[in-house]
Amino acid sequence: MTSIARVPLSVETRAPGGETNAYVLGENEAVLLDPAARSPELDSLVDVRGVAHLLVTHTHPDHVGGVAEYASRTDATVWAHADHRDRFVQASGIEPDRAFENGTRIGGENGDATVLETPGHAPDHVSLATDEGILVGDLAVATGSVAITAGEGHVGKYLDSLRRLYGMGPEKLFPGHGPVIDGPRDALERLIEHRLEREEQVLAAVRGGAHGLGAITDAAYEKDVSSVRDLAERTVAAHLEQLAREGEMTWDGERAEPL
Repeated sequence: MTSIARVPLSVETRAPGGETNAYVLGENEAVLLDPAARSPELDSLVDVRGVAHLLVTHTHPDHVGGVAEYASRTDATVWAHADHRDRFVQASGIEPDRAFENGTRIGGENGDATVLETPGHAPDHVSLATDEGILVGDLAVATGSVAITAGEGHVGKYLDSLRRLYGMGPEKLFPGHGPVIDGPRDALERLIEHRLEREEQVLAAVRGGAHGLGAITDAAYEKDVSSVRDLAERTVAAHLEQLAREGEMTWDGERAEPL
């Protein structure tokens, strides 16, 4: 049975708590996932477990900060997404040894974890399925919501990824930020409903006469988002892109018109 250890690491992130979770899976030929930074606790765990494989759920800055150091410290096999190798090199500063794709098994003689394609938060986002649960990176959180922003995010693919995991019925989810999620289906359902509700709010704003990104954001959010204005606008833009794909409106990056 896979043994999953979680180590929260202090990093520069806008996620609540200012921490990213690194995980070590298994013992002997163990897998190190998302080493966002170096820490004495993670150093010790890496040494004790015998890490032989290293990868990240995605290449956002708050997940890759310790990749190069731990690759050197452990001499582990470094993995990258087969379709996003250049993103990994640019983010981590090192060349991967091997590439993974959906279904690749990593760790141990027979593989302790199976890669699942779960794009949406980022184009290169993956999760790892184990016999204890699924390590989901920034796909899900115990409380609050996940940022899906224009440029990096894709609302439709994010919803598909959430539904894929929901259908798998995992025992637990191990997120990139915050505590372990013991009620996966409730959490996934909540995140799906939140994203669909935001879509309806954005659509209603456009149908109500808002056309520019700022005006749509003001109309779509009931709460004050001044402290996270850039994030809110990029989220709304991602929903406008999705609504345009669905044929609900036109959106040229500056102006939306209902259809």
